[in-house]
Amino acid sequence: MQEGLVIRTTGSWYRTLLDDGGQLDCRLRGNYRLRGSKQTNPVAVGDRVRLEPQADGTGLIHDVCDRRNCIVRRATKLSKQTHVIAANIDLLCVVATLGLPRTSTGFIDRLLVTAEAYHIPACVVFNKCDLLADDDLMSAQAEMEGIYNGAGYNTMRVSALTGTGIDDLRRALAGRTVLFCGHSGVGKSALLNALSPGLHLRVGALSEWSLKGRHTTTFAEIFPIEGGTRLVDTPGIKEFGMVDFTAQELSHFFPEMRAVLHGCRFANCTHRHEPQCAVKEAVDEGRISMERYHNYLNIIEDTNTNNYD
Repeated sequence: MQEGLVIRTTGSWYRTLLDDGGQLDCRLRGNYRLRGSKQTNPVAVGDRVRLEPQADGTGLIHDVCDRRNCIVRRATKLSKQTHVIAANIDLLCVVATLGLPRTSTGFIDRLLVTAEAYHIPACVVFNKCDLLADDDLMSAQAEMEGIYNGAGYNTMRVSALTGTGIDDLRRALAGRTVLFCGHSGVGKSALLNALSPGLHLRVGALSEWSLKGRHTTTFAEIFPIEGGTRLVDTPGIKEFGMVDFTAQELSHFFPEMRAVLHGCRFANCTHRHEPQCAVKEAVDEGRISMERYHNYLNIIEDTNTNNYD
């Protein structure tokens, strides 16, 4: 039996980087899916697996090693199944743009909350800064950065097209396994190409009709680059459905809320209608972003609407 790292998933095949440096395209042992999981994909990129080479030059995966962490989302709207985007991640980079297509703070916050829940460090990378052509856009960009800097997250302003900020981003990622997530069209593949020009990943243009991105990445894949860094490219996400959160625990995954929870009168405070709530007080005083607070309330509403028990 050998061990390896899953670096690409395509349907029922999993390309695995073996510990000796070789690669095998593997299938999953037939009865593995019967182990009671609600996940649509029992094996994800970033998983360590135990496998057995086969006579035909492929491999058979017998087991998935315990995961250190993972990023999980709801598979489809109102679905009780979940989909693992990637496992064993050192850093989540939420790739966002101010326009063409615009990334909402609601989308960003759902990704950040999920990263917090699984103890994954995260940052927000604003791509296409070359398109900030007027004072209004520059002001809006600064406001977005202020929201996330104020919540305790690092933000970076980059341009895959002009190379602005790419060297700083490359240094920030060095030696880590980094997951890039975002809407189609925000330039994830273009960013990976800028970070490691030898990748030659396909990039696409925005749809002229919708001004939204077209999928150019159709499956998840890990790209090892210089310095021991591993870049994880994923298909664009239209919506990020969250799972397994309760109203009582959600605020613990907003760092700026977590810092003031001890001041709430009630230990099970949901920070909506309870009296003497330290979170609502911090929002009123401007110490917590009203935008983030509204997104918190929207996530609670979504959690109450969709029951996964």
